[in-house]
Amino acid sequence: MDQQQEQAVEETTYHAVEKDGVVTAIWEMQGRKHLRTIDPRSEEGRQILGTYTLDEAHEGQSAHSQTNQQ
Repeated sequence: MDQQQEQAVEETTYHAVEKDGVVTAIWEMQGRKHLRTIDPRSEEGRQILGTYTLDEAHEGQSAHSQTNQQ
């Protein structure tokens, strides 16, 4: 498989950037390539953070889950 085919099959991942326990940005990545930065306060950012699960944390992702407030 050549390099172009490898890039085509790489999945898009999201990585939360934290500072002092607060998510300040979400990076959309494809492999090692940074595609864009998403504001965690935006509707899209809230949707991404809302779909985060604890299983993903065990897989080495740097996203931060927020606890549900009752």
